[in-house]
Amino acid sequence: MKRIAIIRQKFNPAGGAERVVSAILRQLQGHAALHTLLINRKWEAVPGIEAHSVNPFYLGSVWRDWGFARAARRLWQALDAALVLSHERIPGCHVYRADDGVHAAWLDVRRQRGGIAARVSMALNPYHHYMLAMEQRMYRDPAFRGVVCISDMVKRDVMQYTGLPAERCHVVYNGIDSAFFNPRDARAQRDSLRQQYGLSADAPVLLYVGSGFERKGLAQALHAIVPHPAVQLVVVGSDKKSRHYQALASQLGVAGRVHFAGAQRDVRSYYGMADGFILPSIYEPFGLVVAEAMACGLTVLTSTRCGGGELLQPGQTGWLAAPDDKAAWQHNVGQWLAARASWPQRGEQARQAVLPYTEPRMVGQMLTLFATLLPDAEGLA
Repeated sequence: MKRIAIIRQKFNPAGGAERVVSAILRQLQGHAALHTLLINRKWEAVPGIEAHSVNPFYLGSVWRDWGFARAARRLWQALDAALVLSHERIPGCHVYRADDGVHAAWLDVRRQRGGIAARVSMALNPYHHYMLAMEQRMYRDPAFRGVVCISDMVKRDVMQYTGLPAERCHVVYNGIDSAFFNPRDARAQRDSLRQQYGLSADAPVLLYVGSGFERKGLAQALHAIVPHPAVQLVVVGSDKKSRHYQALASQLGVAGRVHFAGAQRDVRSYYGMADGFILPSIYEPFGLVVAEAMACGLTVLTSTRCGGGELLQPGQTGWLAAPDDKAAWQHNVGQWLAARASWPQRGEQARQAVLPYTEPRMVGQMLTLFATLLPDAEGLA
C-alpha cells in the first residue's frame, strides 16, 4: 500500500479550500491502494485519517510558512510518502493543487487597483517576496510533476506567470456535495432566519459569503444594490475591517438594507434564506461558495475573475461582470430582479449545472492524474 501525504497548514471552517481538502480526505478513506497521511499545522480531527501536526516556533508569517514548509518536507520524507499532494507552495512536492491560485497574479490585481502607497507597501512586504520565491522554486523543483488547476482561469494564470507548459497544468473543478447542499434542506430555516434579520417573506435577498472582504469584492456588492431599493443584502463572513464596510454601507445610504451576519458554520441555511447569490471577487481561483449556492438553487452574480463563474450560463443561471465595472454590477442586479418570476426555474437549472461535479468525481480525476504523472503510482485510480 502506497502512502500519499496531503499538505495543508490549517483548517478554517469558512474556507473553501479547506472544505475541499476535507472532501478529498473523506473520499480517500478506505482506499484499497493508498494510505493517506495529513500533514498540518492546525486541523480538526478527521476520523480514519493518520494526521501529523508540525508547528515549529515562529515569529511572523514568513517564518511561520518557511518553518512549516521545512518541517512538512522532513516529515513526508521520514514517512516515506510515495506521493505528495500539497495545498501549500512547498518546493519538493510532486503535485500542487492551486486552491489559492497564483500569488503573482493576485499581486498584479492589487497593483492595478491600488495607488502608489499600496504598491510601495507590497514592494516592501517580505511575505510577498517569500511567496513569489516559493511559487517559482516549487514549479521548478526536480520533484515537481504537475499542478491541479481548479479552473481554466487558474490554468491561464499558471502558464502566464510561471511559464509552465499546458500539458503540466490539469484542470479539475472542485467537487460539490450536492446531496448536502440542496434547496429543500437549505430552506428549512428560511422563515426563521428572515425573521431574525427583520426581512419579510417576499423581500428580494442577495447573499454574500466570504472572508477577506477586499478580495471578495464586498464594496462592489454594496454599490450594486444602491439603485435597487427593494434589494436586501446579507453578508456572511468576517474581516478585520468589517467596520469600514459598515461605514461604507452608511455612506451609500444602504445600511438599513445590509445585514452583517458574521462567520457562520451553517452556511447552507443562509443560502436557503436568500433568492440570489453575489460575489464580485477581484481574484477568486474558484469560489466554492458559488457552486454551493447553485446547488442550493440560487442564480449567481459573480465576476469575470472568479473561476466558479465558468459553471454559469450567463444571462440564464447567472450574470458576469468585470470586478471594477460598477455600472455593470448595478445593471446585473437589475437583470436579476427583472427575472424574479423565473427564479425557481433558473435556480433549478443552476443546480443541474453543478450536479456532475461531485466529490468522488474530483478525487477520481486526481487519482487518474497521479497515476500518469508518477511512475510508481500505477493502480491508484
